Amino acid sequence: MKIFWKYFFPPLYGLLVYFTIRLLTDSVTEMKFWHRPLLLNIIEITSSILMGYLFVWIFNHLFRYFDKKNQAGFSYKIILKELLYVFIINQLIQNAVFTPMAAFTDNGLQSFDLIDINVIPLLYCFIYYGVRRSNSFLQAYINNRLQLEKITNDQLQTELKFLRAQYHPHFLFNALNTIYFQMDMDVNAAKKTVERFSELLRYQLYDQQQMVSVMNEIQYLQNFIALQKIRSSRRLQLNVFFDEALHHEQVYPLLFLPLVENAFKYVGGNFYIDIHLKKQDHEISFCVENSIPDKISFEEKGGIGLDNLKRRLELLYPGKHTFTAQIKEDSFLAELKLITQ
Repeated sequence: MKIFWKYFFPPLYGLLVYFTIRLLTDSVTEMKFWHRPLLLNIIEITSSILMGYLFVWIFNHLFRYFDKKNQAGFSYKIILKELLYVFIINQLIQNAVFTPMAAFTDNGLQSFDLIDINVIPLLYCFIYYGVRRSNSFLQAYINNRLQLEKITNDQLQTELKFLRAQYHPHFLFNALNTIYFQMDMDVNAAKKTVERFSELLRYQLYDQQQMVSVMNEIQYLQNFIALQKIRSSRRLQLNVFFDEALHHEQVYPLLFLPLVENAFKYVGGNFYIDIHLKKQDHEISFCVENSIPDKISFEEKGGIGLDNLKRRLELLYPGKHTFTAQIKEDSFLAELKLITQ
């Protein structure tokens, strides 16, 4: 396409302008184009072709000047200013070429010659301007959209990393607090806790994949639950079910953790926690229910963990998830469903 615009379009443009003017002139004067001297026609056609190259060369430089000057954006005022430049330069080029042709050939320069020379090329010039500049405007719009999407994506990635990192301080505090008290009671148990804690920390710190296998998440949750059981009261009734049908489904990491962490944090009353992760058609359903004390405010039911979870879900699963959380009579129920296909 670049070869066409550079080498073939200029002579075609010059010939189009010339033959349009020639056709209108011959219609008015009833002159036959082929009855004119051959040498005269050759000179006029050659001059028109050269005019086409000159026209395209000048306007390509003019368009580059427009692009460089108007990098901040386009407006009606800018476009009108460009059209004024186009009008002036086009009139200078066309009159420099075609006015002498009309003046020194046939019946000399007539009024209809001036009209044809100043109107016909101008119409073609505006069409050329519209085609070339609309392509430039479209390309600039596409580039701006791509740049905006890149910036937006970078911002979302930064926000996701920030939200994910916010789990760490709370998690570290609880785990280290558990190990601290175990050191006075059972050193061997404390060592095992440190090992389990290191596995959890390694998963959070070093797993940089965009998505992970749901089996990795299950293993992580099992380690986390085992660590939390050490800190929990012996009264706690824990019921955990992980569907064996779940194997290699891909999910974004650490989306299930806040619900489990929230359950252990606010469990009370009858002291039970039910955790169910199962596959339903093309969905992964994760349900966590925990008993709560008799008096708990709605503000306490989520905390920053669930707020972050909701935001991460909006970013990672837009339109492909459902999340509900409600306080029942004596329990708190949270359910997350992810569409995997």
